[in-house]
Amino acid sequence: MKRNPNPEQSLSAEPVSREEFEKTAVKVSAVSIIGNAVLSLFKFLVGIIAHSGAMVSDAVHSASDVFSSIIVIIGVKISSEKSDRDHPYGHERFECVAAIVLSVTLFFSGLFIGHTAIENLTSEKLRTMAIPGVLALVAAAISIICKEVMYWYTRFYAKRYDSGALMADAWHHRSDALSSVGALIGIAGARMGFPMLDTIASLFICLFIIKAAYDIFKNAVSQMVDRSCSEEMEQAIMQCAAEQDDVIRVGLIQTRVFGNRIYADIEVCAHGNITLAQSHEIAQRVHNAIEERFPKIKHIMVYVRPSDV
Repeated sequence: MKRNPNPEQSLSAEPVSREEFEKTAVKVSAVSIIGNAVLSLFKFLVGIIAHSGAMVSDAVHSASDVFSSIIVIIGVKISSEKSDRDHPYGHERFECVAAIVLSVTLFFSGLFIGHTAIENLTSEKLRTMAIPGVLALVAAAISIICKEVMYWYTRFYAKRYDSGALMADAWHHRSDALSSVGALIGIAGARMGFPMLDTIASLFICLFIIKAAYDIFKNAVSQMVDRSCSEEMEQAIMQCAAEQDDVIRVGLIQTRVFGNRIYADIEVCAHGNITLAQSHEIAQRVHNAIEERFPKIKHIMVYVRPSDV
């Protein structure tokens, strides 16, 4: 039965140690924490000075991203720990847990934006809102640029290390940028006499954020339920095994995704008259070749059986 390939599974990713990943992820998250703290304080002060409620709400949204980055650091720290007696297969799935927590907070951020928009549409707030100053427009534009830069910066490392937690954090930055877009539209609309533009834009942003949260949640869960890797990846692994000396053909292959790593079992066939030591050498050769070519594979178990059986 053909399975849908996972686009996140790279066949040619560079080998990366867990120590390097942890160090980079903590650095990226630290940049996010500092950036969000400065940006939220800036937007809050501008919102007060320029009489912009939208900008104050946007500042609160940016402040919530500090919590998200802290969750990423905790998740990455735990997932990078070495295998122990209680967790012989490692701790990679804790990063999936962090991604799920972030997807839930992203979902509720979207709901909050949507709820606020609907509340404004069904109340008298649109008529009584003060007209914000030009400074609020400038702050919204700066926020959009900053958050987009942070999104692409975090997304780059999330793709490089295939990190669900970092990708979730990247989407938190994107959701904040979209929130600032809504604030920009609302502030501009209020200054032109159309305050309703803010609420309409916020509703569309709400749906976009909820969709992103769902995708992150779905991907994180799929990495926790022993889903097999893509058919393309399995074919590439079998091809690598078949290329090794003394391997006549490749039989069964089974894979399972464990966090952002892969465990595999493969069966290769060799001549039936070889010794046990020669059989072990073949298995070791196949094992080393596959783990060297595919760094996403944390461990592969190789079984050797006679070709005439």
